[in-house]
Amino acid sequence: MNQSEFATLHGVSRKTVTKWKERGWLVFQGGDLDVEASNELIARYRRDGLDAVTQEQNPVTQTLVGNKTSPKKSAVTSASARVTIKPGETVEQATARILIATGANMNIDEAKRVKENYLALREQLEYDRESRLVVAVEDVTRAVGEEYAKVRTRLLAIPSENAPRIHRLKTVLEVQDAMYGLIVEALEELTRDGEGINR
Repeated sequence: MNQSEFATLHGVSRKTVTKWKERGWLVFQGGDLDVEASNELIARYRRDGLDAVTQEQNPVTQTLVGNKTSPKKSAVTSASARVTIKPGETVEQATARILIATGANMNIDEAKRVKENYLALREQLEYDRESRLVVAVEDVTRAVGEEYAKVRTRLLAIPSENAPRIHRLKTVLEVQDAMYGLIVEALEELTRDGEGINR
C-alpha cells in the first residue's frame, strides 16, 4: 500500500500521512507501507490512538468536531526546548535520548498510569498537609527562627536584670548557683511559651 492509499484508508489528508512518516510512525517493507505495523505505531504514539484503534472501521482516524481545526504549533522554539546533539551522536540517537529522558516514549496506557499515580500522590500530600502529618519547610524554618530569637533575647536579658542581686553574693559557688537557677528559670519560661506551637 502506498501513502495515498493509507491516507484514504484512515480518512486523513496526504499531508497528515507525510507528518506521520516524518515522526517515524510509518513502517515500510521494501517500497510498500506495512499497514499493520504502521497502525501499531500510530496507536502507540498518537494522542487518541488507543481509543481510535478500538473502532473497527477506522482504526486511527481523529474525528474533528464542527469546523474546529487543530491549533498550529509555534514555529519559534524556546531555548530550553532546543535539541542538543552530543559529539558523535546522530540526530536519531539524540531524539531517542531526549524522548527517553522526558518520558515521551511511553505508550498511552503507561502515560495514563503515570498520570494517575501522580494525581494519587498529590491527593495524599494534600491529605497529609490537612492532617498536619507534613508541614512546609518554610513554616518550620520560620517557627524555629522565631523560637531561637526568643531564646537569645531572654538569655541576653539575664545579666542586666540580675546583676544587682548577683553583685551582693560573696562566693563563686553562690554566683554559680544563682546563675544556674536563673538559666533554668529562663529555659522553663521559654518551654512554657513554646507549648503553643504544638497546638
